[in-house]
Amino acid sequence: MKTIKGPGIFLAQFAGDAAPFNSLPAIADYMAGLGYKGIQIPSWDGRLFDLAKAAESQTYCDDIKGMLADKGLEITELSTHLQGQLVAVHPAYDAQFDGFAAEHVRGNPAARQAWAVEQMHFAAKASARLGLTTHASFPGALAWPYVYPWPQRPAGLVEDAFDELARRWKPILDVFDENGVDIGFELHPGEDLHDGVTFEMFLERVNNHPRANILYDPSHFVLQCLDYVQFIDIYHERIKCFHVKDAEFRPSGRSGVYGGYQSWVNRPGRFRSLGDGQVDFSQIFSKMAQYDYAGWAVLEWECALKHPEVGAAEGAPFIAKHIIPVTEHAFDDFAAGGEDRDLNRRLMGL
Repeated sequence: MKTIKGPGIFLAQFAGDAAPFNSLPAIADYMAGLGYKGIQIPSWDGRLFDLAKAAESQTYCDDIKGMLADKGLEITELSTHLQGQLVAVHPAYDAQFDGFAAEHVRGNPAARQAWAVEQMHFAAKASARLGLTTHASFPGALAWPYVYPWPQRPAGLVEDAFDELARRWKPILDVFDENGVDIGFELHPGEDLHDGVTFEMFLERVNNHPRANILYDPSHFVLQCLDYVQFIDIYHERIKCFHVKDAEFRPSGRSGVYGGYQSWVNRPGRFRSLGDGQVDFSQIFSKMAQYDYAGWAVLEWECALKHPEVGAAEGAPFIAKHIIPVTEHAFDDFAAGGEDRDLNRRLMGL
């Protein structure tokens, strides 16, 4: 069995224009000081990382790895959540997602998609140069506006949407394969891949591509009332990334899963800092150890109530406490009798 690596932290929710969150060396110092051993880098944030340069320059990548190693840190994964989202955007969300793209392609969906695909290619090459074998991303969505079956969907609409999604992603997955990197798609409301069934629909259409995998985040499953522990039993072979994020779902007589268009604070389902929600992390970390998950446990901090710096400070010891240093032998090996085939036959009365 393997021991999970960690604690790690996703930097996206902390990057900003004020020190120490406005450069990679400064934010790395800050996170290392809190006890983190790994950082997941949002590749779209130029204050922290130059994705195009990393795809082309081994020197740039080596310098970053060396700088982080001096602080006791590693890169867990690069993230292209924003760029991956733009690989497939339903027109209803064009205006909302335009801000995720480079300024020169905004207002032009075709150019924006081409830019997103190029970014994904950069991410595959940059990951390889950094010595990474996993990558975190979103898949985008074409069918999401039709998630609820009213009005009745035209026959074949969902199937056609997943066919198109797979058509766009298959060449990207091939580039990741050429670079020896798995994509962990975060299964997330708003994405066409948001639970096990939809992941299977996609996986079938990309011919069970070996690089099409899962970023496991139990918080999104709590909000969908999905069994997030059994999910690991079913899909553990495809889980390559792990966001440690808490959530709670407290329905009332006034609102439930859909949230009544309320703010995060007032929704029945909301994200919480680690330990403040309902996720059973002891069960999750046990399952991860059971199935030899070899990757990182990475805090993605999101909370409707708590200050982010408090959440970050609490997150490292929380994850460290839950990581199970796996055993190298069975607890009852002291009583083992060795192999004796004749004894086995006698015990069976043969």
